Parts: sequence; C-alpha cells; structure tokens
Amino acid sequence: MELKRKDLLYPKLSYQIIGILFDVYNQFGFRYQEKYYQRAIASVLKTTGLSFREQVPVKIHFHETDIARGIIDFIIEEKIVLEIKKGERFLKSNIDQVYGYLKATNLKLGILANFTSRGLQFKRIVNLISKNDS
Repeated sequence: MELKRKDLLYPKLSYQIIGILFDVYNQFGFRYQEKYYQRAIASVLKTTGLSFREQVPVKIHFHETDIARGIIDFIIEEKIVLEIKKGERFLKSNIDQVYGYLKATNLKLGILANFTSRGLQFKRIVNLISKNDS
C-alpha cells in the first residue's frame, strides 16, 4: 500500500484501525449502544494480531495531584488512543477528553470515532507536547 500523505503519525496503523471501524459500522450501522461497538471492535482487533488494551483506567494529574480519573476505550500498539462515541456530531467535550487522555498517557495520537446515522466519522487528535518519541 502506498501512502498519499507523508505527514501523518502512524499512518499504516491509523488506516488499519479506521478500516476496522468502518467494518464494524458497515456490519452494525447506527442501531446499537456504544458498548456493543466497543465489543465488536475488540473482537476484530483480536483477529488482527495488533496488541491492544481495552477499558484502560487513567488518572489526570495537576501538580502531582490526581484530580480526575477516566477510562480509555482502547490503547492500540501502545501508540494510539481510540475513543468511540455514538451521536450525530463531534462534541468539544469528546475532543477535549481524547486530548486529556493523550496528555495523561504521554501518547502522540488519538482517534475519536463517532458512529452516526450518516455513517462513521472520525477525527485524528495529535498531542503536540508529547514526550514520547517512539
């Protein structure tokens, strides 16, 4: 596969994840709750051989103090945070949530996937201040 964009972080892995998301959407459409999309994505990820963690607890810190906790839907290959939602549009709070997870985990790339009645939508969210160079 030849990549058209040379400026993307983890392009092959990103394309593979997005392909999985489209596969799940094409099978399920818009009818289900978030948890069922998550289970379907996990099922497909298991068949790909990609390493992933699901429902990963994370703490948000401020000056060495835990101020919040969250649950990341997926961390894939210890490189990409994948957060899934169901709704008609991206909410600023969802984008902020993914960005917060990236900062908390020191990962560089997040994908926010939204299962809508008009199809699958996704956004790539980059952590520009990541200390992780891998």
